Amino acid sequence: MDSVPSLLEQMGSGETSSLALTSACIDRILDPEGQGATVFTMIDPERSFAQARRADAARAAGAAGSPLAGVPVSVKVLFDLQGRVTHAGSKVLAGAAPAATDATVVKRLREAGAVITGHTNMTEFAYSGLGLNPHYGTPANPVDPARIPGGSSSGAAVSVATGMSAVGLGTDTGGSCRIPAAFCGLTGWKPTARRVDMAGTYPLSGSLDSIGGMGQTVACVEALDRVIADESYDPVAVPDLSELHFAVLENYVLEGLSPLVAATFEAEVAALEKAGVRISRVTLPFLDDLPGLNARGGIIAAEALALHRDLLATSEAGYDPRVSVRIRKGETQEPGEYEALLAARTGMIGTADEITRDYDALIMPTVAMEAPTLAEMQDEAAFGTANLLALRNTTVANMLDRCAISLPMRSAGLPAGLMLMGETMDDARLFAMAKSVERMLRG
Repeated sequence: MDSVPSLLEQMGSGETSSLALTSACIDRILDPEGQGATVFTMIDPERSFAQARRADAARAAGAAGSPLAGVPVSVKVLFDLQGRVTHAGSKVLAGAAPAATDATVVKRLREAGAVITGHTNMTEFAYSGLGLNPHYGTPANPVDPARIPGGSSSGAAVSVATGMSAVGLGTDTGGSCRIPAAFCGLTGWKPTARRVDMAGTYPLSGSLDSIGGMGQTVACVEALDRVIADESYDPVAVPDLSELHFAVLENYVLEGLSPLVAATFEAEVAALEKAGVRISRVTLPFLDDLPGLNARGGIIAAEALALHRDLLATSEAGYDPRVSVRIRKGETQEPGEYEALLAARTGMIGTADEITRDYDALIMPTVAMEAPTLAEMQDEAAFGTANLLALRNTTVANMLDRCAISLPMRSAGLPAGLMLMGETMDDARLFAMAKSVERMLRG
């Protein structure tokens, strides 16, 4: 499916309609030769068509001013949809009461005239960066069906990559929008967390959760962000690359890169420098302490355990064991450890702000490797290693409370992502810089 700006232009000229776009999405979801039954856990075509007709009527009346008016959007199944069960990719919540109201972000999407195509699949309770789900199936990577899609927003990414929606709404606690974007050749967005209201969203870690999304281009995820953040900021002028000063983060995030990612990243850094970007190199020494700080699950395990303790006591047999074991890591933490972790994070944020104040953005590979195969992930040790490595680079932005975006690099093989990490609450400027880099990457 085309980018959001292109779709808006086509609807505005009468070349297509929201109803036609929505029908095409639903047809792809229902195609028995496709993987819609795994990508989506729920669709409601009649409601989607009704939303599309309303969007078309609003456009005909000259009232389609939203950046997502009439655009099909998929919604990860941890956002409340009125009348539907928010099971968060888990069977243990499949019998829960349907949501009484929409999540705040879903309400904003509907009010903006977006068409909700359905609930998309995900890693159970959003607790993995790989995208596997033993309960509802694992969506196949659209570039190579033998490989994983990335997670936890797996269905959201595949829905966009396969034309089942134009934009995918997801969450990002440690990379859950940016990882599948990198693996599937998309653009993935993580905002500064506090900008987007989490009400009606099933949490993983209240300290680190954020709501973002995936699309074909920077403009796609920016359109989504404008609606769900409910902000009317003026777009920042797209700078020339020669006006930018980026810093390559040298420690921690460049360790153990696959040959493909290492070569592709260095080639893109060289291309940016040739195009006029001033490139520096910087280290954030405290990042090397993260593995030790997270050895017993870190902030996420502590907060996930507090949420799941009662449910684990009654229904643990229904959990994906690869998820429950990570949640239960929180039980191994020592008294006061959680509070110490929060304090350490605050210190990291302050130190990073001081070190990076002279740079427009930090750049790094989004993920250290390309998408592994589904067969490789059957081995528990390989799964654990791949999950930690997939999450390593993206988690930096969550820990530092910053905005970040993943752009597809010009890879000679499987997709790989280039991540730009901006300053806290500097999201609009990061979008502008990302558009400038995107122009270069797209030639």
